[in-house]
Formats: sequence, structure tokens, C-alpha cells
Amino acid sequence: MLGSLLLAVSRSPLARRAVSGFPVTRHVVNRFVAGEDAGDALSAVRRLTDAGLSVTLDHLGEETTDARAASGTVKAYVAMLDALRPLGLGERAEVSVKLSAVGQRLDQGMALDHAREICAAARDAGSAVTLDMEDHTTVDSTLSILRDLREDFPATGVAVQAYLLRSEGDLRDLSYEGSRVRLVKGAYAEPASVAHQKKSEVDKAYVRCLRILMRGKAYPMVATHDDRLISITELLADRYSRGRDSFEYQMLYGIRTDKQEALAVAGSTVRVYVPYGDDWYGYFMRRLAERPANVAFFLRSLRSK
Repeated sequence: MLGSLLLAVSRSPLARRAVSGFPVTRHVVNRFVAGEDAGDALSAVRRLTDAGLSVTLDHLGEETTDARAASGTVKAYVAMLDALRPLGLGERAEVSVKLSAVGQRLDQGMALDHAREICAAARDAGSAVTLDMEDHTTVDSTLSILRDLREDFPATGVAVQAYLLRSEGDLRDLSYEGSRVRLVKGAYAEPASVAHQKKSEVDKAYVRCLRILMRGKAYPMVATHDDRLISITELLADRYSRGRDSFEYQMLYGIRTDKQEALAVAGSTVRVYVPYGDDWYGYFMRRLAERPANVAFFLRSLRSK
């Protein structure tokens, strides 16, 4: 119930203004967001990669209905990739892109052209792009754009949300050699007609989706902070004779940093999802909705100020 409420609030302009106005909000947001500009993000990249972790950078923003704003997002990604190039991190530092931030709501062709520009900059930097998945109304468009991008940029990855009823079928289609797939639970408010509603149902769906990926030929990017799901991943890797270089774990910036480091020390590739930018509200509210512990952290911070 709390999660559903927070997801609804994440799209409320009135709530956005109220939460953004709290004097202590920035203190709390800093736990989940690397900063507001590229310099902040690059500092986080250096710190994380020095600790043996990989990163994927997300320039915050989504659902733009302004062509100039979409072009601005593309420029921000290209500038970030240009800044990453001299660091020589290669695939250890990639970017994650929400297609709705680069024009998907306006025109699919515009979004594809913009995504191509970002992918070209990533290739020049020795890096790659992963497409974030948004609400269920964008899935077909996102997968269509993915197919087009992979013709010229085969390393382009995509996120699949386990709670969507269609996702097991999508994963069977995506489980081919060289296909990079990030498996997430899902963080949007979706109706029962398209998505599992109960946590137990979502967890079971995640395991079914994970099994499809691990026994297939794709490169799974297992996005979870759940110890039980991490253990299941290890068991499936053993069952299907997967080496540690044939999949990776992904975790969010600021969440379970001890687990991130422990997995990396044990030899796993761990990629941290690093968001940056001033349009943080929707991302922040979804992080609160995902885990009650995050809400408790927020409330404790409010009381301590």
C-alpha cells in the first residue's frame, strides 16, 4: 500500500513542489543521487571504479514533451561520454538512457535518432549504452528501437521488468549470443492486467525470468539487492556452467554498498547505477517506494534536522 502511494506521488506536480521545498531533502537525496552536474558524477565514477566496481550513469529526466529538452539530454550524455574517454575505463563505465527523455513521447523516430547519437559517442569512448525500461506503454516502442540500434551498435543493452506479465516471453526473444539484458523487478505503478501485484508474485516472476536468462546465451545483468536472489543467481550460474565473466550484478548508488564491495572482492562484476542531474524527483520517489528501509531513512533524516 505504501509503495503504491509513493509511486502515485512520484507523478504529482504538487507533491514534487512540496518535497523539493523541504530544507533537508537534498541531504537525503544525496544518498541516492551522485550530484547535479557531470563533475559530481565523474567524482563518483572515480571513487567507485577505484574500489573495483563498474558503473552505469543515468542523466536524470524522463517523459519530456519538449524537443529542445530532448536534444539537451542528448548533449549531456555526449558530453559525459567525452569526459569518460580519457579515463580509459572502457566498458567499466557505460550510460543508461531513458528513451522518454530523448523524445520517445514525441516521436519514435526522434528517439531513435537521438539514441543513435548517444550510442555513437559511447562507441567512440569504448563504452556502451543500456536502454532503461519505463512503464508498460513504452515496452513495444523500446524493443523496436533496441532492434534498430543493435544493427549498428550490437552492445546496446536493455532493461526488462520481471513484474510485467509479458516479460518471460520478451526474455526468450532476447536470450541470444551477445544480447546484454538487465533484469529488474520493476518500479512503476502498473495495473493487474499487465503486471504482478503482490511482492511474492513479483519475486517468483523474477526467478523465472532469471532462469531464462541464465540458461540462455545472453549476458545477464542481474539487478537486485536481495540476498536470496543473489544466492539463486549463484546456484543458476553453477547449474548452467556460467563463469563469473558471463554475467554481472547491478545495484543502485547508495544502497547496500557493503554488499557491492563484498561481491566485487569475491570476483563478481558489480555495476553501480549512478544517477545524476537536477531532475531527481521521480527517481527518488521510486527508490522510496521500492524498500521500506529507504522510507525509514528519509523519516529519520527529517527528525534529525
